[in-house]
Amino acid sequence: MSSDQNKYITANDPTDPTSKSRKSDHIQMAFDAQLSTQSIDPRFYYEPLLSGHPDLSKTKTLTFLDKSFKVPLWVSSMTGGTEYAGKINKNLARAAGEYGFGMGLGSCRGLLHSKETFDDFNVRKHMPDQALYANLGIAQLEELWDNGALYKAREVVDMLEADGLIIHVNPLQEWLQPEGDQIKSAPIDIIKIILEELDVKVIVKEVGQGMGPESLKALFKLPLEAIDFAANGGTNFAKLEMNRASPFIRSTYMKIANLGHNADEMVKMTNDVIDELGEDLMCKQVIVSGGVRDFLDGYYYTQKLNVPAIYGHASAFLKNAKEDYEKLQEYIEAQISGFRLAQSYLKIKES
Repeated sequence: MSSDQNKYITANDPTDPTSKSRKSDHIQMAFDAQLSTQSIDPRFYYEPLLSGHPDLSKTKTLTFLDKSFKVPLWVSSMTGGTEYAGKINKNLARAAGEYGFGMGLGSCRGLLHSKETFDDFNVRKHMPDQALYANLGIAQLEELWDNGALYKAREVVDMLEADGLIIHVNPLQEWLQPEGDQIKSAPIDIIKIILEELDVKVIVKEVGQGMGPESLKALFKLPLEAIDFAANGGTNFAKLEMNRASPFIRSTYMKIANLGHNADEMVKMTNDVIDELGEDLMCKQVIVSGGVRDFLDGYYYTQKLNVPAIYGHASAFLKNAKEDYEKLQEYIEAQISGFRLAQSYLKIKES
Protein backbone atom coordinates (compact mmCIF):
# COMPACT_ATOMS: atom_id res chain seq x y z
CA MET A 1 0.00 0.00 0.00
CA SER A 2 1.43 3.38 -0.99
CA SER A 3 2.04 6.23 1.46
CA ASP A 4 -0.60 8.31 -0.34
CA GLN A 5 -3.14 5.52 0.23
CA ASN A 6 -2.19 5.35 3.91
CA LYS A 7 -2.78 9.09 4.28
CA TYR A 8 -6.14 8.77 2.60
CA ILE A 9 -7.29 5.94 4.88
CA THR A 10 -6.03 7.79 7.95
CA ALA A 11 -8.01 10.86 6.99
CA ASN A 12 -11.11 8.81 6.24
CA ASP A 13 -11.52 6.17 8.92
CA PRO A 14 -12.50 2.91 7.11
CA THR A 15 -14.41 1.76 10.18
CA ASP A 16 -16.78 4.70 9.72
CA PRO A 17 -19.47 3.63 7.24
CA THR A 18 -20.03 7.27 6.27
CA SER A 19 -16.40 7.93 5.35
CA LYS A 20 -15.67 9.31 1.91
CA SER A 21 -13.38 6.43 0.99
CA ARG A 22 -16.03 3.86 1.89
CA LYS A 23 -18.66 5.66 -0.13
CA SER A 24 -16.34 6.03 -3.08
CA ASP A 25 -15.59 2.30 -2.99
CA HIS A 26 -19.27 1.47 -2.85
CA ILE A 27 -19.99 3.58 -5.91
CA GLN A 28 -17.37 1.79 -7.97
CA MET A 29 -18.40 -1.62 -6.64
CA ALA A 30 -22.02 -0.85 -7.49
CA PHE A 31 -21.05 -0.48 -11.13
CA ASP A 32 -19.13 -3.76 -10.96
CA ALA A 33 -21.95 -5.64 -9.22
CA GLN A 34 -24.71 -5.24 -11.78
CA LEU A 35 -26.73 -8.43 -12.32
CA SER A 36 -29.33 -9.35 -14.88
CA THR A 37 -32.68 -10.67 -13.68
CA GLN A 38 -31.86 -13.94 -15.45
CA SER A 39 -29.16 -14.65 -12.87
CA ILE A 40 -31.53 -14.58 -9.89
CA ASP A 41 -31.83 -17.99 -8.24
CA PRO A 42 -35.48 -18.97 -8.78
CA ARG A 43 -35.59 -21.61 -6.04
CA PHE A 44 -35.87 -19.31 -3.02
CA TYR A 45 -37.87 -16.53 -1.44
CA TYR A 46 -35.43 -14.12 0.18
CA GLU A 47 -36.86 -12.90 3.52
CA PRO A 48 -34.52 -10.26 5.00
CA LEU A 49 -36.85 -9.02 7.78
CA LEU A 50 -37.52 -12.17 9.76
CA SER A 51 -34.19 -13.08 11.32
CA GLY A 52 -30.98 -11.68 12.69
CA HIS A 53 -27.61 -12.93 11.52
CA PRO A 54 -26.94 -16.53 12.58
CA ASP A 55 -24.80 -16.93 15.68
CA LEU A 56 -22.14 -19.33 14.46
CA SER A 57 -20.91 -19.93 17.99
CA LYS A 58 -24.17 -21.72 18.81
CA THR A 59 -24.36 -25.26 17.45
CA LYS A 60 -27.54 -26.60 15.91
CA THR A 61 -27.45 -30.39 16.00
CA LEU A 62 -29.51 -32.97 14.14
CA THR A 63 -29.72 -36.72 14.57
CA PHE A 64 -28.91 -38.73 11.46
CA LEU A 65 -27.75 -42.35 11.18
CA ASP A 66 -28.28 -42.50 14.97
CA LYS A 67 -25.47 -39.99 15.40
CA SER A 68 -25.36 -36.31 16.31
CA PHE A 69 -24.46 -34.09 13.36
CA LYS A 70 -23.48 -30.47 13.99
CA VAL A 71 -23.84 -29.73 10.27
CA PRO A 72 -25.81 -31.68 7.63
CA LEU A 73 -22.70 -32.60 5.65
CA TRP A 74 -21.43 -35.96 4.42
CA VAL A 75 -18.15 -37.00 2.83
CA SER A 76 -19.32 -39.03 -0.16
CA SER A 77 -17.18 -42.10 -0.77
CA MET A 78 -14.42 -41.45 -3.27
CA THR A 79 -10.88 -42.55 -2.45
CA GLY A 80 -9.73 -46.14 -2.49
CA GLY A 81 -6.17 -47.43 -2.51
CA THR A 82 -4.63 -44.47 -4.31
CA GLU A 83 -1.29 -42.81 -3.65
CA TYR A 84 -2.91 -39.95 -1.74
CA ALA A 85 -5.73 -41.92 -0.09
CA GLY A 86 -4.10 -42.00 3.35
CA LYS A 87 -3.56 -38.24 3.53
CA ILE A 88 -6.98 -37.46 2.05
CA ASN A 89 -8.88 -39.81 4.36
CA LYS A 90 -6.99 -38.57 7.41
CA ASN A 91 -7.72 -34.92 6.58
CA LEU A 92 -11.38 -35.61 5.90
CA ALA A 93 -11.82 -37.68 9.06
CA ARG A 94 -10.05 -35.01 11.12
CA ALA A 95 -12.43 -32.40 9.69
CA ALA A 96 -15.45 -34.62 10.35
CA GLY A 97 -14.34 -34.92 13.96
CA GLU A 98 -13.67 -31.21 14.36
CA TYR A 99 -16.86 -29.93 12.70
CA GLY A 100 -19.24 -32.77 13.49
CA PHE A 101 -20.34 -34.48 10.28
CA GLY A 102 -20.21 -37.99 8.79
CA MET A 103 -18.00 -39.81 6.32
CA GLY A 104 -18.25 -42.66 3.86
CA LEU A 105 -14.94 -44.27 2.98
CA GLY A 106 -13.95 -45.11 -0.58
CA SER A 107 -13.98 -48.70 -1.77
CA CYS A 108 -12.45 -50.97 0.86
CA ARG A 109 -12.23 -53.91 -1.54
CA GLY A 110 -8.50 -54.38 -0.99
CA LEU A 111 -9.07 -55.08 2.69
CA LEU A 112 -11.02 -58.23 1.80
CA HIS A 113 -7.74 -59.83 0.74
CA SER A 114 -4.92 -57.95 2.49
CA LYS A 115 -4.26 -55.39 5.21
CA GLU A 116 -1.64 -53.67 3.06
CA THR A 117 -3.81 -50.53 2.66
CA PHE A 118 -5.30 -50.64 6.16
CA ASP A 119 -3.54 -47.46 7.30
CA ASP A 120 -5.15 -45.54 4.42
CA PHE A 121 -8.59 -46.30 5.85
CA ASN A 122 -7.86 -46.44 9.58
CA VAL A 123 -9.35 -43.07 10.50
CA ARG A 124 -11.70 -43.79 13.42
CA LYS A 125 -9.30 -42.20 15.91
CA HIS A 126 -9.76 -38.86 14.13
CA MET A 127 -13.56 -38.91 14.38
CA PRO A 128 -14.49 -40.93 17.49
CA ASP A 129 -18.10 -39.76 17.73
CA GLN A 130 -19.12 -39.24 14.11
CA ALA A 131 -20.79 -41.58 11.63
CA LEU A 132 -18.22 -43.58 9.69
CA TYR A 133 -19.13 -46.19 7.06
CA ALA A 134 -16.99 -48.71 5.20
CA ASN A 135 -17.69 -49.30 1.51
CA LEU A 136 -17.86 -52.38 -0.74
CA GLY A 137 -19.24 -52.89 -4.24
CA ILE A 138 -22.23 -55.02 -5.11
CA ALA A 139 -20.09 -57.23 -7.37
CA GLN A 140 -17.64 -58.01 -4.57
CA LEU A 141 -20.47 -58.80 -2.15
CA GLU A 142 -22.10 -61.11 -4.67
CA GLU A 143 -18.78 -62.92 -5.10
CA LEU A 144 -18.38 -63.28 -1.33
CA TRP A 145 -21.89 -64.73 -1.08
CA ASP A 146 -21.25 -67.19 -3.89
CA ASN A 147 -18.05 -68.35 -2.18
CA GLY A 148 -19.55 -68.65 1.29
CA ALA A 149 -17.30 -65.83 2.53
CA LEU A 150 -19.78 -63.06 3.28
CA TYR A 151 -18.37 -62.87 6.80
CA LYS A 152 -15.35 -61.07 5.32
CA ALA A 153 -17.51 -58.01 4.68
CA ARG A 154 -18.38 -57.86 8.36
CA GLU A 155 -14.70 -58.27 9.22
CA VAL A 156 -13.87 -55.14 7.17
CA VAL A 157 -16.53 -53.14 9.03
CA ASP A 158 -15.21 -54.33 12.40
CA MET A 159 -11.58 -53.82 11.42
CA LEU A 160 -12.24 -50.15 10.64
CA GLU A 161 -14.50 -49.67 13.70
CA ALA A 162 -17.12 -48.42 11.25
CA ASP A 163 -20.78 -47.93 12.11
CA GLY A 164 -21.93 -49.82 9.06
CA LEU A 165 -21.44 -50.64 5.40
CA ILE A 166 -22.08 -48.65 2.24
CA ILE A 167 -22.96 -50.87 -0.72
CA HIS A 168 -22.18 -49.13 -3.98
CA VAL A 169 -24.20 -50.32 -6.96
CA ASN A 170 -22.36 -49.69 -10.22
CA PRO A 171 -23.44 -51.94 -13.11
CA LEU A 172 -22.53 -49.42 -15.81
CA GLN A 173 -19.08 -48.80 -14.37
CA GLU A 174 -18.37 -52.52 -14.03
CA TRP A 175 -19.53 -53.13 -17.61
CA LEU A 176 -17.28 -50.40 -19.00
CA GLN A 177 -14.20 -51.31 -16.97
CA PRO A 178 -11.79 -53.53 -18.92
CA GLU A 179 -11.14 -55.31 -15.62
CA GLY A 180 -14.71 -54.95 -14.37
CA ASP A 181 -16.62 -57.71 -12.57
CA GLN A 182 -19.75 -59.34 -13.91
CA ILE A 183 -22.87 -58.79 -11.81
CA LYS A 184 -24.93 -61.97 -12.22
CA SER A 185 -27.89 -61.29 -9.92
CA ALA A 186 -30.16 -58.31 -9.51
CA PRO A 187 -28.39 -56.04 -6.99
CA ILE A 188 -31.59 -55.70 -4.96
CA ASP A 189 -31.46 -59.46 -4.26
CA ILE A 190 -27.87 -59.26 -3.02
CA ILE A 191 -28.76 -56.27 -0.83
CA LYS A 192 -31.60 -58.28 0.74
CA ILE A 193 -29.18 -61.13 1.47
CA ILE A 194 -26.75 -58.72 3.16
CA LEU A 195 -29.54 -57.39 5.37
CA GLU A 196 -30.62 -60.92 6.30
CA GLU A 197 -27.21 -62.52 6.78
CA LEU A 198 -25.05 -59.76 8.28
CA ASP A 199 -25.80 -57.91 11.47
CA VAL A 200 -24.68 -54.60 10.02
CA LYS A 201 -26.22 -51.23 9.20
CA VAL A 202 -26.40 -50.59 5.46
CA ILE A 203 -26.44 -47.55 3.18
CA VAL A 204 -26.93 -48.06 -0.57
CA LYS A 205 -25.58 -45.67 -3.18
CA GLU A 206 -25.00 -45.42 -6.91
CA VAL A 207 -21.73 -44.03 -8.25
CA GLY A 208 -22.72 -41.04 -10.35
CA GLN A 209 -25.72 -42.05 -12.49
CA GLY A 210 -28.43 -41.83 -9.86
CA MET A 211 -31.43 -44.18 -9.74
CA GLY A 212 -34.89 -44.31 -11.28
CA PRO A 213 -38.26 -44.60 -9.50
CA GLU A 214 -38.53 -48.40 -9.49
CA SER A 215 -35.06 -48.81 -8.00
CA LEU A 216 -35.81 -46.14 -5.41
CA LYS A 217 -39.09 -47.82 -4.50
CA ALA A 218 -37.37 -51.17 -4.06
CA LEU A 219 -34.77 -49.63 -1.75
CA PHE A 220 -37.19 -47.58 0.34
CA LYS A 221 -39.08 -50.80 1.15
CA LEU A 222 -35.96 -52.21 2.85
CA PRO A 223 -34.71 -51.45 6.40
CA LEU A 224 -31.71 -49.46 5.19
CA GLU A 225 -30.09 -46.74 7.25
CA ALA A 226 -30.11 -44.36 4.29
CA ILE A 227 -30.08 -44.09 0.51
CA ASP A 228 -27.31 -42.02 -1.05
CA PHE A 229 -28.41 -40.58 -4.42
CA ALA A 230 -24.98 -40.26 -6.10
CA ALA A 231 -26.96 -38.53 -8.83
CA ASN A 232 -25.77 -37.70 -12.32
CA GLY A 233 -24.14 -34.27 -12.25
CA GLY A 234 -21.17 -34.89 -9.98
CA THR A 235 -18.32 -37.37 -10.31
CA ASN A 236 -19.49 -39.92 -12.88
CA PHE A 237 -17.58 -43.19 -12.80
CA ALA A 238 -18.94 -44.41 -16.13
CA LYS A 239 -17.44 -41.30 -17.71
CA LEU A 240 -14.26 -41.84 -15.71
CA GLU A 241 -13.93 -45.33 -17.21
CA MET A 242 -14.46 -43.87 -20.69
CA ASN A 243 -11.43 -41.68 -20.15
CA ARG A 244 -9.38 -44.86 -19.65
CA ALA A 245 -10.81 -46.66 -22.67
CA SER A 246 -9.62 -46.96 -26.26
CA PRO A 247 -10.85 -44.33 -28.76
CA PHE A 248 -13.21 -46.89 -30.33
CA ILE A 249 -14.81 -47.91 -27.02
CA ARG A 250 -15.00 -44.27 -25.98
CA SER A 251 -16.86 -43.26 -29.13
CA THR A 252 -19.19 -46.26 -28.81
CA TYR A 253 -20.18 -45.88 -25.17
CA MET A 254 -19.61 -42.22 -24.25
CA LYS A 255 -23.34 -41.43 -24.29
CA ILE A 256 -23.79 -43.81 -21.36
CA ALA A 257 -22.28 -41.13 -19.14
CA ASN A 258 -25.33 -39.00 -19.88
CA LEU A 259 -27.79 -41.64 -18.70
CA GLY A 260 -29.38 -41.47 -15.29
CA HIS A 261 -31.04 -38.89 -13.09
CA ASN A 262 -29.91 -35.61 -11.55
CA ALA A 263 -30.55 -34.55 -7.97
CA ASP A 264 -33.59 -32.41 -8.88
CA GLU A 265 -35.31 -35.34 -10.53
CA MET A 266 -34.35 -37.74 -7.75
CA VAL A 267 -35.76 -35.47 -5.06
CA LYS A 268 -39.11 -35.37 -6.89
CA MET A 269 -39.10 -39.13 -7.49
CA THR A 270 -38.20 -39.81 -3.86
CA ASN A 271 -41.05 -37.68 -2.53
CA ASP A 272 -43.46 -39.47 -4.90
CA VAL A 273 -42.19 -42.88 -3.72
CA ILE A 274 -42.53 -41.84 -0.07
CA ASP A 275 -46.15 -40.81 -0.66
CA GLU A 276 -46.89 -44.01 -2.57
CA LEU A 277 -45.39 -46.40 -0.02
CA GLY A 278 -47.03 -44.94 3.06
CA GLU A 279 -46.75 -47.46 5.89
CA ASP A 280 -44.56 -49.71 3.73
CA LEU A 281 -41.78 -47.14 3.87
CA MET A 282 -38.86 -48.69 5.76
CA CYS A 283 -35.88 -46.48 4.89
CA LYS A 284 -36.45 -42.92 6.11
CA GLN A 285 -33.16 -41.08 5.57
CA VAL A 286 -31.48 -39.71 2.44
CA ILE A 287 -28.02 -38.43 1.55
CA VAL A 288 -28.26 -36.07 -1.41
CA SER A 289 -25.10 -36.21 -3.50
CA GLY A 290 -24.18 -35.84 -7.14
CA GLY A 291 -24.06 -32.33 -8.57
CA VAL A 292 -24.50 -30.66 -5.17
CA ARG A 293 -22.20 -27.74 -5.84
CA ASP A 294 -22.46 -25.72 -2.65
CA PHE A 295 -24.43 -24.90 0.51
CA LEU A 296 -27.31 -23.37 -1.50
CA ASP A 297 -27.84 -26.64 -3.36
CA GLY A 298 -27.48 -28.55 -0.11
CA TYR A 299 -29.99 -26.35 1.68
CA TYR A 300 -32.46 -26.54 -1.20
CA TYR A 301 -32.42 -30.31 -1.63
CA THR A 302 -32.48 -31.19 2.06
CA GLN A 303 -35.44 -28.86 2.59
CA LYS A 304 -37.35 -30.19 -0.43
CA LEU A 305 -37.22 -33.82 0.72
CA ASN A 306 -40.00 -35.21 2.88
CA VAL A 307 -37.63 -37.31 4.99
CA PRO A 308 -34.58 -36.31 7.07
CA ALA A 309 -31.69 -35.56 4.74
CA ILE A 310 -28.11 -34.36 4.64
CA TYR A 311 -26.01 -33.48 1.61
CA GLY A 312 -22.77 -34.97 0.39
CA HIS A 313 -19.74 -33.70 -1.45
CA ALA A 314 -17.09 -35.76 -3.20
CA SER A 315 -14.89 -33.85 -5.63
CA ALA A 316 -14.99 -30.57 -3.67
CA PHE A 317 -13.86 -32.34 -0.51
CA LEU A 318 -11.27 -34.29 -2.47
CA LYS A 319 -9.82 -31.16 -4.04
CA ASN A 320 -9.40 -29.41 -0.72
CA ALA A 321 -8.33 -32.46 1.30
CA LYS A 322 -5.33 -33.00 -1.00
CA GLU A 323 -3.88 -29.69 0.18
CA ASP A 324 -2.94 -28.49 3.65
CA TYR A 325 -5.51 -29.11 6.37
CA GLU A 326 -6.01 -25.36 6.76
CA LYS A 327 -7.34 -25.16 3.20
CA LEU A 328 -9.90 -27.86 3.99
CA GLN A 329 -10.90 -25.99 7.15
CA GLU A 330 -11.43 -22.80 5.17
CA TYR A 331 -13.67 -24.60 2.68
CA ILE A 332 -15.77 -26.32 5.36
CA GLU A 333 -16.20 -23.19 7.45
CA ALA A 334 -17.45 -21.33 4.38
CA GLN A 335 -19.96 -24.12 3.72
CA ILE A 336 -21.19 -24.08 7.31
CA SER A 337 -21.58 -20.31 7.54
CA GLY A 338 -23.29 -20.21 4.14
CA PHE A 339 -25.74 -22.94 5.13
CA ARG A 340 -26.59 -21.16 8.37
CA LEU A 341 -27.12 -17.90 6.45
CA ALA A 342 -29.46 -19.71 4.07
CA GLN A 343 -31.42 -21.10 7.02
CA SER A 344 -31.89 -17.57 8.34
CA TYR A 345 -33.02 -15.78 5.20
CA LEU A 346 -34.17 -18.21 2.50
CA LYS A 347 -37.50 -20.00 2.15
CA ILE A 348 -38.05 -22.70 -0.43
CA LYS A 349 -40.52 -21.89 -3.23
CA GLU A 350 -43.13 -24.54 -3.81
CA SER A 351 -42.79 -26.01 -7.30
